[in-house]
Amino acid sequence: MSTDGVNPRIVLVHGAFADGSGWQGVYTLLKNDGYDVAVVQNPTISLDGDVAATRQVIDAQDGPVVLVGHSYGGVVVTEAGNHDSVAALVYVTAFAPDKGESVNTLIADPHPGAASPPILPPVDGFLRLDPEKFHEAFAADLPAAQAAFMADSQVPWGVAALGGVISEPAWRAKPSWYVVAADDQIIPPSAQRVMAGRAGATVTETPGSHAVFVSNPAVVAEVIAKAANAVR
Repeated sequence: MSTDGVNPRIVLVHGAFADGSGWQGVYTLLKNDGYDVAVVQNPTISLDGDVAATRQVIDAQDGPVVLVGHSYGGVVVTEAGNHDSVAALVYVTAFAPDKGESVNTLIADPHPGAASPPILPPVDGFLRLDPEKFHEAFAADLPAAQAAFMADSQVPWGVAALGGVISEPAWRAKPSWYVVAADDQIIPPSAQRVMAGRAGATVTETPGSHAVFVSNPAVVAEVIAKAANAVR
């Protein structure tokens, strides 16, 4: 999809245990470079609900969109990316499922040597990361105080969202980019590489934790800008 030389709009989708404020650094860099940027505050209760929230933001844009997802947000953009206005997808250390897959199927057979995320048992249908282990597991490259704030403000992840199944992966029809975080302790880097490879994504690998979009917004913004330039 060509944007006739005009910068496409950027729509950012957060993943589990975080909210849209984590995109602030990426947002600021892209805005300073002249992009229109919107952030989806998806509720992470169910995949259907998160796709609906994302489509609502896409509908509000007045031009083609580069749709970006972090972590579980990758599942959301894989489904929501079928929207006619979406020109490209960017995955940031994210799940990139195929047709019929869900988070549950993707994590059912962990890669050898993969860390086990410190997810607490569900309470009333929602999951949280153990706050005491959040820094090491989710955000090891952030200052302790910042990681502590993220741990204490984390958004519970609905168990139902993990079972949300992809009807048709947008990456089969649209170009995609992928940022692999080489030090991720939530989604194994080896799994990220496999998902990026089968999606035919243009891959950038960088040191960083699962929170690389917070700790190194410059590298993430650069990849998003490359995707935007490619579909202009």
